[in-house]
Amino acid sequence: MESYKRLSAYLRPYWWIIIIATLFSLVTSGLSGAIAWFVKPVLDGTLNKETGTIKIFLLVYISFLLLKSLSAFAGSYLMRAVGAKVVRDVREQLFNKLIYLPMNFFINKPSGDVISRVINDANVLQGVLGYVAKDILVEIPTFIALLAVAFIRGWDIALMACFVLPFSFYVIGRFGKKMKVIGRKTQEQISGLTVRLTESISGIKMIKAFVRQKLHLDKFDKENRKYYWIAMKGARTIEYSKLAQEIIGGIGLTLILFYGLNLIVSGRMSEGDLMSCFTALALMYTPVRRLGSANNSLQQARAAAERIFYMLDQEPEEDGTKELPVIRDNIEFSNFSFIYPGTDKKVIDNINLKVRKGELTAIVGKSGAGKTTLVDMIPRFYRPTEGKLLIDGTDINEATHKSLRINIGIVSQDVILFNESVRDNIALGKLDASDEEIADAAKAAYAHDFIKDMPKGYNTLIGERGVRLSGGQKQRISIARALLKNPPILILDEATSSLDTASELIVQKALDNLMTNRTTFVIAHRLSTIQKADRILVIDKGKIIETGTHEELLNKGGAYKVLYHSQFDRPR
Repeated sequence: MESYKRLSAYLRPYWWIIIIATLFSLVTSGLSGAIAWFVKPVLDGTLNKETGTIKIFLLVYISFLLLKSLSAFAGSYLMRAVGAKVVRDVREQLFNKLIYLPMNFFINKPSGDVISRVINDANVLQGVLGYVAKDILVEIPTFIALLAVAFIRGWDIALMACFVLPFSFYVIGRFGKKMKVIGRKTQEQISGLTVRLTESISGIKMIKAFVRQKLHLDKFDKENRKYYWIAMKGARTIEYSKLAQEIIGGIGLTLILFYGLNLIVSGRMSEGDLMSCFTALALMYTPVRRLGSANNSLQQARAAAERIFYMLDQEPEEDGTKELPVIRDNIEFSNFSFIYPGTDKKVIDNINLKVRKGELTAIVGKSGAGKTTLVDMIPRFYRPTEGKLLIDGTDINEATHKSLRINIGIVSQDVILFNESVRDNIALGKLDASDEEIADAAKAAYAHDFIKDMPKGYNTLIGERGVRLSGGQKQRISIARALLKNPPILILDEATSSLDTASELIVQKALDNLMTNRTTFVIAHRLSTIQKADRILVIDKGKIIETGTHEELLNKGGAYKVLYHSQFDRPR
């Protein structure tokens, strides 16, 4: 019930539309009752051969049917509009929640699962709020109106029908519980399919390179078949529910008709009363059946709603309250340690480090040593398990995200570009930048010339993740973005490691422009790119095991020297 209560909160802004839709639904229900009511005078007039009466009631019937159709259309359209508006609001709230969640959430949740919750689960809600809500608003009053007609025309016959109804409601409740479980499994399996599809599309280059189309097709088919069997189980449950209601309704109506015919034979009821009563009871079957289907859909939607509310209930990234000024003196790691949630191994282990303003600090070490995790702490993508990270003596946990991150620029090996124009991707560094500022940043990043040669220049769409660009071009646009942002603190994470020699030389020139007069942290596997660093940190298993300049570390003859000679003294 909690899920339904929370969903109802989304309906409140549209209460006036729901009221209008309800009024149309009441008109529809009243006309359904009127159609059953007027069966008696039409039949009596027919039996008495009253031609004029028959013609009048024929016109009345046609009018009722037209009005009923129009009111049903209006009520249904309005409720579907409400459903669409609510789902729009839910999706906006979901995305707003999503982009403010901590990084830990995205580590533990596949992107396909998140996408499925925002798209597929929300679609289920739209169906419920549009179709099911309409059925509930229309069918309950219709059921009541028809039952009233039945009692007025033949209370004893209507009473017999009331004894049959509990069996129908039992079927609705029994199968509804099953549909809740099936609904949850269905949404989870759709999520699994979305994950598989997302991974296959994002990794299509590797799939083709290793000729593993068949492998991934088999994996997708496996997930798809799981979904198929769950969907079939849901279909069987729904159809069993309908079958049970058909049998109950059919037996009930047959017994009622038999009883009514006996009343006519005994003279205790007229033919018109029986047909009017029987018509009302027969028409009552449709609301009962639709309410049963509505209950099944509600149970399925409940599972989708629970998955959506799970995301909405996640705690957002904790923000600070202090406005952090531009760095004046230093950045300090004090007894700093970090463990990823759900693990017990320290990725960063008791780091103590002070970096002066304007200093170029290089970080080297084996893969998995903790280099990237360490620099990810500076923009506070993660919070330390122990210790503090201070900027000019201020604990960054106390600073607001905006004041902290606006001072930091990041250029990484895995360049993130969006399916927008070149201009929009560079302007991410400064949204109100002029065309001249964007061009200047591109020139400093050695990107201006190749951008000019593109079909629409700076207005050219570059595709998802910059798929239409080379690795070097992507990196230079990323550098232009950082230059435009003009941050005092810069993080370069393997910015040239995936480039060929020619591209690396150009990108390195752009990086030299970017690093000028900034406090810079550089992670590099290619030690030739960091020899001019003010200080080099050698990290192993989350600890700083050596520190010094390039020459100092070579003279020490330790881990750095081993790394250096492993790259430069290879036999040719």
